[in-house]
Amino acid sequence: MSFTLDQKIAIATQLSEIGVHVIEAGFPASSDAEFETVKTIADAGLHASICGLARSLTADVDRCIDCGVDMVHVFIPTSEVQRVHTIKKSHEEVLAITSSIVGYARERCDQVMFSAMDATRTEPEALLEVFRTAVGAGATIINVPDTVGVSTPSRMSALIRMIRDAVDCRIDVHCHNDFGLAVGNTTSAVEAGASQVQVTVNGIGERAGNADIAETVMVLESIFGFDTGITTERLVETSRMVSRFSGIAIPPIKPVVGDNAFSHESGIHSHGVIANASTFEPGIMTPEMVGHRRRLTLGKHVGRHAVKQMLEEVHFSPDDQQIDEIVKRIKVIASKGKRVTDNDLYEIAENIIGGTPGQKPIELDDIAILTGNHVLPTASVKMRVEGREAVYSSVGNGPVDAAMKALLGVVPIPVQLKEFSVAAISGGTDALGHVTIAIEDEHGRVFDASASSDDIVLASVEAMINALNLVRRVNGKKER
Repeated sequence: MSFTLDQKIAIATQLSEIGVHVIEAGFPASSDAEFETVKTIADAGLHASICGLARSLTADVDRCIDCGVDMVHVFIPTSEVQRVHTIKKSHEEVLAITSSIVGYARERCDQVMFSAMDATRTEPEALLEVFRTAVGAGATIINVPDTVGVSTPSRMSALIRMIRDAVDCRIDVHCHNDFGLAVGNTTSAVEAGASQVQVTVNGIGERAGNADIAETVMVLESIFGFDTGITTERLVETSRMVSRFSGIAIPPIKPVVGDNAFSHESGIHSHGVIANASTFEPGIMTPEMVGHRRRLTLGKHVGRHAVKQMLEEVHFSPDDQQIDEIVKRIKVIASKGKRVTDNDLYEIAENIIGGTPGQKPIELDDIAILTGNHVLPTASVKMRVEGREAVYSSVGNGPVDAAMKALLGVVPIPVQLKEFSVAAISGGTDALGHVTIAIEDEHGRVFDASASSDDIVLASVEAMINALNLVRRVNGKKER
């Protein structure tokens, strides 16, 4: 994955603002561009300490120092498999290199972190010998990497205790997620005495990734009761920023920051959380604590209590018999494998309660799309917004992107597009496409809607307009 310099600066600034203590900004010796990136971040005046990565080479250390970093992180393989097959060094040679490079770095920087690469597959006595050598040469913190993610929480805990008892130095851990144990190993290390942990936003990293910042922080804060110093209310915001820059979507079921983390569809669950959120949520971690929100969703398990509350939020007042019929229709739709959106719910409710939808506050009069292989995609829309005509044009990365931007340019509603998905309903080049959209308003509420057409652009436009009308319905407090 590759971020632009502006994106890296934005991410570093965000991390510093939420309270991250150390940011490993990059590997200065890897390229001139990486050097400039690390130097720019080091010169940005952030609250966080800025760290540069270096192999056990004096030239690498010099590049870190030239960047003006606060910490130099040097590493060398210590397991037999990596020593023999990557650097082709004996254990004794590794000890000599460790002493030399740590000493060289410490003469030039007040903070030096030393990593014994592949520590969890290194013989314990050999590992302790390397760490003692590093500390003797001036390392201010030693790092224990689970480089290929093969440790378990109990093994990590035992390893950290052994190192803590044998080596007089602060301990850091770096855990990979090959078996899905990175967060468990990281938090177990803290229980055993580690004082610093290495994490990444959304768990992004080599292969299956690394320990995720949001999950790690919330385990330490909510379960262990530690004060990490992180502004947890900005964890979701931070996760979404990196997702947007990286192009890697956040899985809905991702703990803490995923869209489903505090969502409830089952009737039993929904009824419980309406009465008391702690019935089917941890309680010690609320959506507000991480910058999220609780959400009731629609599906084949939905219950009448959830449907009633969702309708009351938009000022529908169905009686018990009408609610039962609405729930029945929702379950029929869901049982056919179709996602039931908020817009579906309101249309069903209007039909059953007997009201008429009337004129929607936002309606499309006309749209024109210009696109081609030598043309900048452009969309022009003519709309009626609360009875007033509005016209707007916008360019985008493609016809759908241009159309979405044009619609949002017309409608004075501050929203963020959260989800956009397209599914083919039929086969062939004239297949019907079903577009589902989810948008989030300024209050953190998420609204989803869908539309179908043999023209994907028009289906996208209709779905967006449906979603915007939902926002208008809720925020406009239209009485029924």
